[in-house]
Amino acid sequence: MTLADRHPSTPDASPRVPPARPRRIAKRPPLTRAQTVLRGVVLAIGALAFLFPFYYMVIGSLQTQPDPTVAGAFPHPSNLTLENYSAIDSRIGLLTGLLNSGIFTVGVLACTIVFGVLVGYALAVLQWRGRGVTFALALLVQVVPFQLLIIPLYVLIARDYGLSDNYLGMILPFAINSTAVIIFRQYFLQLPKELFEAARIDGTGEFRLLWNIALPLVRPALVTALLLTFIGPWNEFLWPFLITKEASMQPLAVSLANYISNVAATAANPFGATLAGAVVLAAPVVLLFIVFQRYFISTDVGSSVKG
Repeated sequence: MTLADRHPSTPDASPRVPPARPRRIAKRPPLTRAQTVLRGVVLAIGALAFLFPFYYMVIGSLQTQPDPTVAGAFPHPSNLTLENYSAIDSRIGLLTGLLNSGIFTVGVLACTIVFGVLVGYALAVLQWRGRGVTFALALLVQVVPFQLLIIPLYVLIARDYGLSDNYLGMILPFAINSTAVIIFRQYFLQLPKELFEAARIDGTGEFRLLWNIALPLVRPALVTALLLTFIGPWNEFLWPFLITKEASMQPLAVSLANYISNVAATAANPFGATLAGAVVLAAPVVLLFIVFQRYFISTDVGSSVKG
């Protein structure tokens, strides 16, 4: 008797499952030369249509004699000058308006970042009663127009607090930005909970944990909140117009609107002077977005943690 007869092999009762074949991801066929050229032409037309108003604003601000026709977009070099900037600066003070806009905007940004980070961290990381209700209220604020609150805010800040013609009076209504709170909350929720648990076991306090661990991982949120918040106070007109009566305290947007309403009719070239003020008002925003546009791309913060 052979060894095979003593120990006969028993067949496996479980059926063998064939190995799964790797799924093939369908690849898009490469674009033909005609499709590539067509896409480039469409994108170029869209870019020109988007940039033309800015180009026309700059060219109009440099023209000695206004030309509202299509030919005015390509003026003769002899018709270009910087006198419009000097004319509007002598009327409203561009540097003073820029300084007031800068103080107003920086104050709003500082309050937005400080309160947004603290509230967003509390809503995302800390455990406390009423957290869901607080977040629901933050979402509810998004659907309430600011115009509904402007009259009670004016009575409260100008009459009760006496903060008219004051930088603090301009800043207070925009000190807490619910959009920034939501942005920070979403970024903090992406952070691994193990980071916070390990830091708490080591005895790290919440403020130190926020400063040393959480904030370095949510830098894209900081830049995004700054860029999104910057546009609002920089271009804000209605509230500074109501709360400031002195020309020396008015931001550039309010000064430019007053110039258009009261002084532009008597100017030698009101069209060019108005566009010159618009260029000065828009230049910081455009420059800021050109420099920091790459920070809008969200990053995977979880990839920075090693397993």
